[in-house]
Amino acid sequence: MNKPLLYAFILAFVSCGTKVKKSPNVFFAGEIVNPTSEYVVLFKNEVIIDSAKLDSDNRFSIRLDSAVEGLYHFDHHPELQYIYLEQGDSLMIRLNTEDFDESLIFSGRGEEINNFLLDMFLSTEEELPLIYSYSHLQPAQFDHKIDSLQDLKTSALKELRKEVDLSNNAILIAQASIIYNYYTYKEKYPFWNRRITGEKAIPDLDEKFYDYRKTLDYNIDELAYHRYYYNFLKTHFDNLSYMHCVTGCHVKHLEVVSNKLHFNQHKLKLIDSLVNTKNLRDNLFRSVAIDYLLNVHDSEENNNEFIADFKKYSPNNRHIKEIEAVYQGVKNMQPGKKLPEILVMDSGGNKIALQDIAENDTNTVFYFWSGTQKLHFENISRRVNQLKKIKPKFTFIGINCNTEMKRWQSMLITNQLDLDYQYRTDDFENLKNNLVIGGLNKGIITKDGLIVDAFADLYSSF
Repeated sequence: MNKPLLYAFILAFVSCGTKVKKSPNVFFAGEIVNPTSEYVVLFKNEVIIDSAKLDSDNRFSIRLDSAVEGLYHFDHHPELQYIYLEQGDSLMIRLNTEDFDESLIFSGRGEEINNFLLDMFLSTEEELPLIYSYSHLQPAQFDHKIDSLQDLKTSALKELRKEVDLSNNAILIAQASIIYNYYTYKEKYPFWNRRITGEKAIPDLDEKFYDYRKTLDYNIDELAYHRYYYNFLKTHFDNLSYMHCVTGCHVKHLEVVSNKLHFNQHKLKLIDSLVNTKNLRDNLFRSVAIDYLLNVHDSEENNNEFIADFKKYSPNNRHIKEIEAVYQGVKNMQPGKKLPEILVMDSGGNKIALQDIAENDTNTVFYFWSGTQKLHFENISRRVNQLKKIKPKFTFIGINCNTEMKRWQSMLITNQLDLDYQYRTDDFENLKNNLVIGGLNKGIITKDGLIVDAFADLYSSF
């Protein structure tokens, strides 16, 4: 990271002196260029606080009589970004959905901390390939590189604090946006190193490499919905579970990799023993469950055993309805079964069942794309064209998600897609839950109307 540039970015949005915030009200407003939805929705954690419809100039405004100080996020479907709000804030944003995060700018009262947090987010996204490239280094060298980058950002925060009177909670959020990224990199390092070097074993790490673990707090409620703290904990428990399985359960690396049920059961047990905060417990247990159900594709017997353990450790999990729905969806999408009763629309707006589409062709592959993810759309279109040549006996059916009807129709024509093989849905949540869609690289293969593989990947399953 270029330190002077980072300082310049921060100081450009800083007003000298301390700002006195007398009013309990909060004003949040802005302009969305190239909107992808009619609304902007403001959330605190998982709760909708308020929403506003865009006017004819694509502007919105939300006024709160009072606000709990802390981290929020605003949603302009299908994108979202985090913001920090305190009483008295009058925060304005402007962004272009074609470059959502990079174009976002905050102004007004509360701009300083929000522009800093946004800069931390953007720099984290940009530096990840660099961090990964360092993973071929020896542990001490990697550690030094990581600490140097962390020091630069910590210094930038110190400079901001000289210019702006930040609350203790704002400082906590800002510090978390720095340190937990670098903790995450250290948790991933041994596995990255083994992958990039081709070694069979992970490198030996001295006692100092994980020094930060000695002071870890697994129960910071204010950070329960902080993306970097939460992501760190998920990676940390992955690492701990792997190491415990290898040393404590006396299983070899390949057994840990292959026995996903045991590995995920171990994670549930560790989370139960270390995390007491309700929000974090529920979210971390949910993460393990969703990851296992969507990505492992285990036998029905093992799935049943996992769910029984999940309910034992987290009987009152507030995400239980979602997890039960995914669990049932996985059961319904087993080989030999028919597709769930899902309706989609053709280019003329006519509704048709997925099962009817599948029965029209002997071999069918359903794939998914979104008009709001331009790069993914280009990549998936290119991949489908390749597969059509590799698998000429298969019919490839595109299902669009999260794109307004007229825009979708325009994209079909502009990109010369065959209208007979393209459909869309207005209810992505229903489609996602019933078809168990964990990512848009997913493919569903059917033969004679019956499921062959409901969890195929367009890049690795053919």
